[in-house]
Amino acid sequence: MKPWKRWVRLAGAGGLSTRVLALWKLFRHPQTPRIAKFVALLVVAYALSPIDLIPDFIPVLGLLDDLVIVPLGIALVVKLSPTPLWDSCLREAQAGRGQLPRLLWGAALVLVLWLMLLAALGVGVVLLSSA
Repeated sequence: MKPWKRWVRLAGAGGLSTRVLALWKLFRHPQTPRIAKFVALLVVAYALSPIDLIPDFIPVLGLLDDLVIVPLGIALVVKLSPTPLWDSCLREAQAGRGQLPRLLWGAALVLVLWLMLLAALGVGVVLLSSA
């Protein structure tokens, strides 16, 4: 079996929400290597963000990016982190499945990013109309 297929199988072996919660716990754990923390934060942000690379209303591709990017990101974090640490975070996430963390700062960050995008779009429209 090719290594990347095994990683995808490992990433998708349980519920995706449980894995994302385990990534969050791994990110917050002090013994997690920095690169694993960084990738885990990116995957959690992408999984929970309403902004997708390909919008969901595009028939097949819109959902396919979530089915590919998130499991591959989880597989990469599993590969980058020590196995006992990942197993511990995964067990914690399975035990506390109903207790999702409140990420008010994350919602504020997404809102700020959208506002910056709209402001850049507005500046672009003004500059193009004045030229």
